Amino acid sequence: MSIAEGLGNPYCYFLDDDAFVETARPGFRHRVITGEHLQFCFWRIAGGAAGSVLHNHTENEQLGIIMKGKLDFRIGPEGANDERIVLSEGDSYLAPRSVWHGDSVFIGDDTYGECWILDVFAPPRADLATTG
Repeated sequence: MSIAEGLGNPYCYFLDDDAFVETARPGFRHRVITGEHLQFCFWRIAGGAAGSVLHNHTENEQLGIIMKGKLDFRIGPEGANDERIVLSEGDSYLAPRSVWHGDSVFIGDDTYGECWILDVFAPPRADLATTG
C-alpha cells in the first residue's frame, strides 16, 4: 500500500518500490495509473531485458520520456523505421496512433541497472487498465 492509499487520498501516488508489479516479461516491472482520458505507465526494465517487439497502437497515442538508462529502439511509419535511435535520460518520444515502435534494447543505468521509462497513453490502454 502506498502512503497516499494509507492516507485515503485517491489522487496522489508515490514512488514506492513495492508498488511496481512484475509483468509476464522477465525483467519488466510497471506501475500504472489510469484516469478517464489518459494513462500513466512507469516502467522499470532490467538492462538487457528482452521481449520488446516492433508494434503499434491503433487506438492510442504514446508519449514517453527516458528517466534512467537508455532506450535503443526503432520508431516510424511502416517501412521507414529501419534506423535505430538511442534515447538517453531526459529524452522523449512520441508514437502517434499506428506508428510502429519497439524492437528495443534496454540499457540499464549505473545505479539500478535499469531503464526507467514514463509512458503516457491517450486514451488509456484497456490491457493495462487493471494492472499495477
